[in-house]
Amino acid sequence: MNTGSYTGLRFIGCFLFLLCIISMSGCVGKAEQAQESEALSGEGVGTGEETGAGQQENEEKPDITEESVKESLSEAVSIDIAEEKEVDVDYSQAFQGINGCAAVYVPEDNSSYFYNKEMCMEQASPYSTFKIISALMGLHNGVIADETSAMEYNGTQYYNSAWNKDLSLREAFQTSCIWYFRQVIDAVGSAEVKKELEELRYGNCNITEWEGGDVNPLPKLNGFWLDSSLRISPWEQVQVLARIFEGGSSYTEEETQILRSIMQNDAENGLTLYGKTGTGPDGEGWFVGFVQNGKQNKYFAVYLNDSGNPETANGKKAKEIAEIIMRE
Repeated sequence: MNTGSYTGLRFIGCFLFLLCIISMSGCVGKAEQAQESEALSGEGVGTGEETGAGQQENEEKPDITEESVKESLSEAVSIDIAEEKEVDVDYSQAFQGINGCAAVYVPEDNSSYFYNKEMCMEQASPYSTFKIISALMGLHNGVIADETSAMEYNGTQYYNSAWNKDLSLREAFQTSCIWYFRQVIDAVGSAEVKKELEELRYGNCNITEWEGGDVNPLPKLNGFWLDSSLRISPWEQVQVLARIFEGGSSYTEEETQILRSIMQNDAENGLTLYGKTGTGPDGEGWFVGFVQNGKQNKYFAVYLNDSGNPETANGKKAKEIAEIIMRE
């Protein structure tokens, strides 16, 4: 539910409740009013039983006026504004003319920041940012145990020479090795992958093209997360990360700590950066993750889509932009 809808419902609820109180104060007798008040408040308001002198004693209630209703509604709206904040920001200098967007979420004060918000809501292939999720699924299902867990190299000569050997989870994540995570996902299995994606509300959760398309010439270098059926928006990426690292998922603290470790990029000026790049074949680039300063996390997603410019719009450039944004 978006901020506007939630605030609107709170406003209407407060208004109807106060109107109900006004109506009861003018339309029911004193005895009935006491009973209604007791039922509504649950605090055991006096029943107004007769005294020896034949008189009823009732607690004095404050007058409810139109002004008090307006004041109460105003306070309710002010609380909502203070609790939830959405801001449009200008990161154009960081993007340097490249078509793209950025979304940032800060759980501490429930605030969100958008550059090119409309684009932040559009779904695209996650590419290698999905390795965040596949690593977590592998750990959760016992396919891999920790950052040292290795997958066996089959001897194929890949274009990235760093992939041509047995790799640990940490090495595979840092070199973005597709065949390693292809093995992990196949071992987890389609039914469990689908289930966990739905629990995370990861984009469209569509894994129907399990083997992927023909982005790469070798089968082990394709999958549903590479320009295929699975799609997710930058804002959804941010929400998924917050669920994982703020304790809103089924993954254990040990599993998320291992993931955090392999996601760490650098630590400078008191700001620790965690994330993963992703690059498409024709001018698409991602960098998603979070920064940690003390106990506070700020989650972000930078997405570039500048068709025909793969040299300037890719995962590496998205990371550079994210570093500028998150250090501001």
